[in-house]
Amino acid sequence: MTVKAKKHLGQHFLNDENIAKKIADTLTEKGYDNVLEIGPGMGVLTKYLLGKSPKVTVMELDSESVTYLQETFPVEHIKLNTSKEKFTIIEGDFLKKNFTEIFDKQQVAIIGNFPYNISSQIVFKAIENREFVPEFSGMFQKEVAQRIAEKEGSKTYGILSVLTQAFYDAEYLFTVPPSVFNPPPKVDSGVIRLIRKENYTLPVDEKLFFRVVKTAFNQRRKMLRSSLKSFNLSDTLKEDPIFAMRPEQLSVQKFIELTQKIAQINS
Repeated sequence: MTVKAKKHLGQHFLNDENIAKKIADTLTEKGYDNVLEIGPGMGVLTKYLLGKSPKVTVMELDSESVTYLQETFPVEHIKLNTSKEKFTIIEGDFLKKNFTEIFDKQQVAIIGNFPYNISSQIVFKAIENREFVPEFSGMFQKEVAQRIAEKEGSKTYGILSVLTQAFYDAEYLFTVPPSVFNPPPKVDSGVIRLIRKENYTLPVDEKLFFRVVKTAFNQRRKMLRSSLKSFNLSDTLKEDPIFAMRPEQLSVQKFIELTQKIAQINS
């Protein structure tokens, strides 16, 4: 049995064993006993994960892939431990699942060859559940991968960069060409790794921080005194040099300081 890639699910099956192993090896295996792979398809990455010590759970939306993983995959890879203690298959949409219920509040690393159309949403869900996600690595469209790991001062630095790097150290690892996929996508892919910071709480109201970052980048070409008008900035506050900057010039730390200044208005 083989599975046909479905366009509406954004499936591009990786068929290069070396790259699959390389992605699996991005995991440090430190601080967790569980790995969740999102969108395993026919298990090209899964088999390398099963060779590592954490328990492997895969979550797949495509019922044809689920059937393949349940019935054909264990037979094709008879030497791998696919027992229930080591390997669990969940059919469903990661974005709709209650993460903490599945893993009973245990620490879980997330990995995958992510569908391009929902990859940013997957990162945001991991950030929401960061208390339980010490590590996150996987493959994205190259531009998205670069954006996540980008530092301030770049045109690709934006909301995704700031909100991810507020809680995780992000590293762009390597680029993957379209030719190693079936069907090949029209763009290059990039693999990144996120490792949760030791202190992953913010010294400021988190919802306000998210709002400030998103509002600032919604008008990224404007100075902050213009793009953040909706926060009712006082004339005195607008004179602060930070408000003469544009959002792409601010590091995560500067965005935290900016949020603290705005919070003082309403305190």
